Amino acid sequence: MSENMVVLTDANFETEVMKSDTPVLVDFWAAWCGPCRQIAPIIDELAGEYKGKVKVGKLDTEENTSTPARFGITAIPTIIIFKNGDVVNKIVGVKSKRELKEALDAQLT
Repeated sequence: MSENMVVLTDANFETEVMKSDTPVLVDFWAAWCGPCRQIAPIIDELAGEYKGKVKVGKLDTEENTSTPARFGITAIPTIIIFKNGDVVNKIVGVKSKRELKEALDAQLT
């Protein structure tokens, strides 16, 4: 995981995501999940490319169960983009970097 990413937990989710001044991309993942590992390098790249504009974080659904339950996460990877504490986009499954960039760019206008 790159230095541009935030490790999210049930404990810090409210502060890091819900109260963030910038949009936040949250990758809900688990270590055993093949598709999660497949999309991880893309998430890393986006964290670097959007540094200063979008906060990018990863939340391990095995270690943190209340936050995924709160947002109805039933499949991983699920990526949720938050803006001003609201869910503005929910993406389930592996998507291309282009699709994720489009979703992020829509929140920066």
